[in-house]
Amino acid sequence: MDHAKKTRPLTISRLLPIARSETAGHGARRAGAPVLAALALMLAGSPAWASELRFTIWTGNEAHLKMLNGFAEGFKAVRPGVTVKFETIPPADYTQKLTFQIAGGNPPDIGWLMEDAAPTFANARVLEDLAPVLNAKKDYDFADFSRPALGLWTNGARVHGVPFSTSPFVMFYNKDMFDKAGLEDPLALAAKGQWNMTTFQDVAKKLTVANGRFGFEFKDGQGYESRIMHGLMPPIRAYGGDAWANKECGLDKPNAIAAVQQLHDMVFKDKSIVPPGERGDFFSGNAGMTINQISRASIMANAAFKWGIAPLPTGPSGESPVIGQAGIVVFAAGKQKQLAAEFVAFVTNKQNVAVAAQFFPPARASVLASNDFVNSNKLIPPEQMRVVADAIVKGKVLPSHDKSPQILAAMKPRVDALWRAEANVERSLRAVCAAIQPLL
Repeated sequence: MDHAKKTRPLTISRLLPIARSETAGHGARRAGAPVLAALALMLAGSPAWASELRFTIWTGNEAHLKMLNGFAEGFKAVRPGVTVKFETIPPADYTQKLTFQIAGGNPPDIGWLMEDAAPTFANARVLEDLAPVLNAKKDYDFADFSRPALGLWTNGARVHGVPFSTSPFVMFYNKDMFDKAGLEDPLALAAKGQWNMTTFQDVAKKLTVANGRFGFEFKDGQGYESRIMHGLMPPIRAYGGDAWANKECGLDKPNAIAAVQQLHDMVFKDKSIVPPGERGDFFSGNAGMTINQISRASIMANAAFKWGIAPLPTGPSGESPVIGQAGIVVFAAGKQKQLAAEFVAFVTNKQNVAVAAQFFPPARASVLASNDFVNSNKLIPPEQMRVVADAIVKGKVLPSHDKSPQILAAMKPRVDALWRAEANVERSLRAVCAAIQPLL
């Protein structure tokens, strides 16, 4: 629905002046009051009072949409006549298209928002403060949310978003490919304390040789494009580095250089990582491993191969889980902010967070600590879901910045230059830092 072109609904506030003008010519008889009351009651239960909330998301997955539409149906018990339209925008285009909608005067009422965009949108004052509505809900229990998980979504008493997914990256692996290569899988190696960056490189190479398919693929096959940070950060964190901290670029530091050099060697020397311009597609069985989040497990219900999930490999700095986070926000330019905020409160209450936990790991401490969480995903055994729960506790959210769009735009051509066989990794990363340092 295009709110900019939406005709004004018939409401009691519009009806009363009209009704009063009709009765005025007849001496405003007292009999008019019951008529007005009856009309008001009729309108309150009629389709004229129905409202539609537009909610942007980046998933088109049937299982996710079934769950979300279930929440929308449940909301009708609280707000009869209210419908929710979920509008899917592909992840690679999501933030840009959302920005265009807001700038063009056609904002959605509600939307998902990625962690790297949260500071930018909050500082631009385009997000509604949800605190008044959330605090007014008797059984909402906002204190149940993990304080660290709220870091990107609050500013003092102001709440500009509620995290619905605090999802660590995990290693998905193709068990059949490991078996064919005669290798222990990552979960077994992790249990023995042998799942590290050195082992990761070694098994990726052996998987490629034994199966004739790539040993590893970056997240969603987009590690060179829209998922640059998702590709770089797990190894960099494992080596003890970071993209930036305290307004200083960290990509040109020795630990980050060592991590990226290892990836570069795997792409161009070992030829075990899907290179730029090619696709491996782990989820179709064409790569041995990939890093992703448990929301992607839903597409594995009919997988033609055995698979599992394991922790990320450790590095010189030990365990360093990386967390991708997303929140639900209400847009300040929306036409139905109060109603939208009420739907956010409904979707993020304890009961519905517990339902969503099968796909989107929760920020609510009570849900995360429950046995229901590790048993929530029918496709992932409880012992593997404990990997997820452990990583949430120990992990750190992906880097974010209020100038993230500009930073990523400045990074892109320099990172493109990095992913060439003849590239000097250290020199390339110094060029990245030179480009983004003024923005930090």
